[in-house]
Amino acid sequence: MTSTPADRPGSSTLAVHAGETRPKPYGAIATPIVQTSTYSFEDTAALVAHMQRKEQGLPLLRGEYGRYGSPNAALVEDKLAALEGGEAACVFSTGMAATVLSLLAFLQVGDHYIMTDDCYRRTRQFGLELMPRYGISCTLAPINDEQALLDAIRPNTRLILTETPTNPYLRIVDLPRLAELAHSHGLLTMVDATFGTPCNIRPLALGMDLVIHSATKYLGGHNDLLGGVVIGAKELVQKVRDFNHIVGATSDPHTLFLLQRGLKTLSLRMTRHNENGQRVAEFLESHPAVRRVWYPGLASHPDHEVARRTMSGYGGVVSFELEADLDGAACFIDALRIPYIGPSLGGVESIVEQPALMSHFTLSEQERAEIGIRGEMVRYALGIEDTADLLADLAQALDRVPLADHAVDQRGAP
Repeated sequence: MTSTPADRPGSSTLAVHAGETRPKPYGAIATPIVQTSTYSFEDTAALVAHMQRKEQGLPLLRGEYGRYGSPNAALVEDKLAALEGGEAACVFSTGMAATVLSLLAFLQVGDHYIMTDDCYRRTRQFGLELMPRYGISCTLAPINDEQALLDAIRPNTRLILTETPTNPYLRIVDLPRLAELAHSHGLLTMVDATFGTPCNIRPLALGMDLVIHSATKYLGGHNDLLGGVVIGAKELVQKVRDFNHIVGATSDPHTLFLLQRGLKTLSLRMTRHNENGQRVAEFLESHPAVRRVWYPGLASHPDHEVARRTMSGYGGVVSFELEADLDGAACFIDALRIPYIGPSLGGVESIVEQPALMSHFTLSEQERAEIGIRGEMVRYALGIEDTADLLADLAQALDRVPLADHAVDQRGAP
């Protein structure tokens, strides 16, 4: 499991204080929202001094124009860089913007990149359907299959993009090994660690070059904002930042204020998410109405040993298949009283979904089967509610599931 170096403050201390200045304007404890699109200069000399610092790549003392950043963005970026152990961070309007613009910043016509095959479906869609329009090709490689990864490398391969834990199977990539293989071939490495958060896994310390998060999820933590971030070495992040200065996928100051506020309780929230995830996964695995559970904290998970080596907690998302069909799974979800039915994850409120009817609704049953999305699969993104209440709610809902015959024999007639 990952550990905290003796000279590095703990996650809660960093989440509260990293990036914060003292004293703040007006003596405030909370950083004020600087709600402006443009910034003025006292005189021409001040403008020239600002532009010279910008040209030399020096830290800027103040803003210039909202698309290039803001005091609220600078604070959040410094805080996230500290949490991940990176030199710099760049925030975006969404997690997909962070992923797409990070790829485009390092790829050009004629280049090729590799993506592990259980990445977020929109990330796969971008690589396989949209990137070819711009002369960039993408190959999928199975997770933790070294030979498949080596076979996918071409002379024009530039980088490897992966995700850990993945959605919805919560597969865990052996990041140290992936980084070693990639770097031995001169390839850049990127990882989407949204499901992990800096509290549970720190990919930069495991050898990865860039870490991407959808800040919409655990980082914001309250289901009330959209955002993304890329974190890593200063020169790599600056290349992405410069690209975004042109594209303009910028996050506004009010959203950044909400993200900053959410980050202050990240470590506390993740402790409860991790606890709820582990307890619920163990409960589900022992229940006769459940066929299979995917959760990295379970010994039955295919990547459990990798998770133990690379993670300090396993998060609040649990995926499982019921001993039922699509309609039976829908009956179960409708019987739950605590979670909301919806997409996304990582907030204080629990959210549950049937991937076949939510994220993969437009696919045919055969297409879903080809990627392993069965009608009876449920993804439960646990919030921070009391564990006992979540377990009791699951128990009463599972009792209402119309089971397959062999499962009824195990449990007894409903």
